[in-house]
Amino acid sequence: MRKFVNRAKELEALEKQYAADQSSLVIVYGRRRVGKTALIAEFLKGHPDSLYFLATEESEKQNLNYFKAQVAEFTGNALLNSAAVDWLTVFKTLIGYKTKTKKIIVLDEFQYIGQSNPAFPSVLQKVWDTLLKDAGVMLILCGSLVSLMKSQTLDYSSPLYGRRTGQIRLKQIPFSHYREFFEGRTNDELLPFYAVTGGVPKYIETFCGYTDIYEAIGQNVLNSQSFLYEEPYFLLQKEVSEIGSYFSLIKAIAMGNRKLSDIATNLGLKQTGLTKYLKVLADLDLVEREVPVTEAAPEKSKSGLYRISDNFIAFWFKFVYPYRAYLEKRETAFVLSQIKKGFVQNYVSFVYEGVCREKMWELSAAGAWDFHFDKVGRYWGAKTGETDIVAIDTAGGNLVLGECKYTTAPKGLSVLHALQEKSEALRKLTQTENVQYILFSTAGFTQGLTEEAKKNPDVKLADRL
Repeated sequence: MRKFVNRAKELEALEKQYAADQSSLVIVYGRRRVGKTALIAEFLKGHPDSLYFLATEESEKQNLNYFKAQVAEFTGNALLNSAAVDWLTVFKTLIGYKTKTKKIIVLDEFQYIGQSNPAFPSVLQKVWDTLLKDAGVMLILCGSLVSLMKSQTLDYSSPLYGRRTGQIRLKQIPFSHYREFFEGRTNDELLPFYAVTGGVPKYIETFCGYTDIYEAIGQNVLNSQSFLYEEPYFLLQKEVSEIGSYFSLIKAIAMGNRKLSDIATNLGLKQTGLTKYLKVLADLDLVEREVPVTEAAPEKSKSGLYRISDNFIAFWFKFVYPYRAYLEKRETAFVLSQIKKGFVQNYVSFVYEGVCREKMWELSAAGAWDFHFDKVGRYWGAKTGETDIVAIDTAGGNLVLGECKYTTAPKGLSVLHALQEKSEALRKLTQTENVQYILFSTAGFTQGLTEEAKKNPDVKLADRL
């Protein structure tokens, strides 16, 4: 990664595990290219007595040989290279080597060894129980295949279940840290870039040298030589066996089929047959089920809508996948012209709404209101239509309603009045007493709305992210 992005919470969690008096076993996992190895590398900078091992997709025996060679080099024990040993013996050699500080052992892409030999988690369980747990070491198991990492380390059926002292599921970086990849660029300028790359550091790196979003898309997504051209295939083929079924499902959602019934109809399948596929995609942080924030029992809500939660996957299926035949014939200019028609208003504007909802948590933490809400989401329903932001302070009975306008024209009083007309119905739905308002607009606000906000402390305006 060109520049390590702020992962303060994750680094703090690793440092706490390191500072523990006893041995610690930490699981670090998350989707490909999200920055797991970069996080661990940053952590290891301050801890020289560490051994980092990257497993391969080769056999368990080959991985054992590679690990043995690294331990031999780390400990200076040349005899280890010529010996026929098992995992326990290699770890004994490693633990027996004296260091000035606590040893850290990292097994990156851990799931590949377990994939080669399903019994390997049991082998490591024995190593942990008989050797490592009382040795005062820190063992980090890291992996990018979410389903395998769960089954091998976190599930109840795993031999390692109950032995971990901590786990970190690394997610994409939030938009609030996106600028750390770019020099001298504002959040507003970078929003179209974020709409394509999302918070995946590896994707962001490919866009860092560009100022024009369409040039960046043409060079890095539509170009068949770019790794992003077929990234969704590589991302899914490691995790699922029926890649065609998952592609069809994601495509159906990208086309605007967000209700379960609509997705099933589009695919010509029964709704019950989609559940397992949607769960897998949700576990991979690619798809999520969204319900109105006012729902008391979200899991039972009949108003649930599915959305693609990964920006790059959403962009790729909306703007790239339908035009693959043209791209294979190298008609990139035509595809780019089609993207330009709907990119801003039909795509970036929706990403903007999500970023604004994310911003609400930041504003609340910064004391923008004299209360803190516990729920932030949106609402849609027959009574009031859609409201972009509904933030609820359940304990205090406070409600904040908001609208997000990704536009080139300043927004005026009509936006505020429309929001105020919805307030009574939403106040009843949320069982709150006090209502305040916030308006986001990329083009700012008219003089009339600005003056109204100055007079009314219950109205806040935000023209910058």
